[in-house]
Amino acid sequence: MKHISIAIDGPAGAGKSTLARQAAQRLGFLYVDTGAIYRTVALKALESSADPADPEQVVPLLDGLNVKMDHGPDGGQRMFLDGKDVSDAIRQHRVSGAASQVAAIPQVREFLLDFQRRQAREHDVLMDGRDIGTVVLPDADVKIFLTAAPEARAHRRARELELRGEKADYETILHDIIRRDEQDRNRPVAPLRQAEDAVLVDTTRLNLEESLEALLAAIKERTDR
Repeated sequence: MKHISIAIDGPAGAGKSTLARQAAQRLGFLYVDTGAIYRTVALKALESSADPADPEQVVPLLDGLNVKMDHGPDGGQRMFLDGKDVSDAIRQHRVSGAASQVAAIPQVREFLLDFQRRQAREHDVLMDGRDIGTVVLPDADVKIFLTAAPEARAHRRARELELRGEKADYETILHDIIRRDEQDRNRPVAPLRQAEDAVLVDTTRLNLEESLEALLAAIKERTDR
């Protein structure tokens, strides 16, 4: 039986992970947060005192890299690095920028590509990231480009950090989001862009529930789910 694949791309802070996870639960799909996978590699680089932007320092870490993905009872994705659950650690602000840097390294993307595609071969998946519809799953049954204005994304990120008890300066976060957008759009390998056959879902003026319903409606229009 052919499995159904749904690809969700979009910039940092657009709510992809939260919305994709909830949509996957509603649909009964396996949720794959590819950003978390890259964040785990970035965390490894940081813990190894490697410059996440330097391929000569990062690529050697791929040899023997022990990264695993699992899912909890709620369907939430858990990431493990060297046998340790790092699902919370990879959400630190310092890891965000590093993830964008390691993701620009061709060897890192190649290393993780088969891992991601294998999930789609074996399950009905809802996968989110930066290049899912354009590179990882170019033949996905549904492609969605989820976005929001940088200011809206910065406010959401600040609230998220505050809820975790972390320091959250809006202006700093906004600057980092704009800089990361620039990095992701202009990286030489698999840059962030909307696939030609992707549906645009803009959540700038939508709350979480409204955003989820908009996402599910876009999926329903193109599948029988």
